[in-house]
Amino acid sequence: MEEFKPALILEQVDRIPESAYIWHWKTEHHFPFHKHDKGQLTYVEGGVAFLYTRDKTYFLPARHYMWVPAGVEHYFAHRYPANFVRTIYFFRDEDDEQEPFYRQTGIYPVNNLLLEMILYTTKWDKDVMPGSNGYRFVKAIKKILPDISTSPLPINLPTTDNKRLQPVLRYINENLAEPLTLDSISTAFNISERTLTRLFRSTMDISFFQYLKLARMIRAMGYLLETEKTISEIAWDTGYNSVSAFSNTFFKLVGKRPSDFQLRETGKG
Repeated sequence: MEEFKPALILEQVDRIPESAYIWHWKTEHHFPFHKHDKGQLTYVEGGVAFLYTRDKTYFLPARHYMWVPAGVEHYFAHRYPANFVRTIYFFRDEDDEQEPFYRQTGIYPVNNLLLEMILYTTKWDKDVMPGSNGYRFVKAIKKILPDISTSPLPINLPTTDNKRLQPVLRYINENLAEPLTLDSISTAFNISERTLTRLFRSTMDISFFQYLKLARMIRAMGYLLETEKTISEIAWDTGYNSVSAFSNTFFKLVGKRPSDFQLRETGKG
């Protein structure tokens, strides 16, 4: 088998600026933070993935795609290497400046039309050049994205490169089932509550409690899609003693009840 070289793939994507670059793969590849001169649509066929940018972590559930604008540093991780990862890197054109959609990182639902169009691109590989049928087809995909992608997934988790706050964030994410409070975190890291509050606000423009809530909901979404845990077990494992409190918080942030979210994404009730 040919050795996988991330740097070579990244170089090939941008080698011909005017082309669309299509890549479908079924093995797990690990990229460092990187960026492209082309906008990127990635659809993971089944399973769960995470998109990491320098300032946020995005949850990518099933039947959603991620859009990464040209020039945005990122990498993403998925947990099931047996699943196909389907990516289209789009050439730049005048729409990139005129349409706000193309300049915003986001996670969007994949409707049946878009899914069929993404799957149809498997007949092409690597560079698709202007003037070809493939190019016209890919351009049609790019053109419809703003119209069919009006409801981005409303939940993402901010992050920071602040050295003082990074270990705090790791601790929170490793202990989401525990009864975490501002007081308990302050004590664990020997930081005053006032200083910790200021750090969250100044580095990530979010409160400690908002961050904790988002982290728990993202973990819950993963449990709903990847495990056989019951709703009550998931509530407990994400730090909630009340199923109703968990369900209400989930609904406020995600827009669906946990059971409805699970049913839509997996077909499981």
